Amino acid sequence: MQVQAPLSNLQQELLKLYASNISETDLLVIKRYLAKFFAEKAIAEADKIWDENGYTNETMKNWLNEDNEKYE
Repeated sequence: MQVQAPLSNLQQELLKLYASNISETDLLVIKRYLAKFFAEKAIAEADKIWDENGYTNETMKNWLNEDNEKYE
């Protein structure tokens, strides 16, 4: 028998939204807000890793050219 985990705080808040009938326009705004929020978190984490590892623009250029070097 599988035990159902309790709902997360995010799931609980989203369920509250389901209870109200919001417009398609508002729904789109909420989707965009969530997308922006999670994108900014991902960028911040990537920036942190970038800084911790001392990566530079030159590092990125090298990575981007790795595949090209294989075919030369």
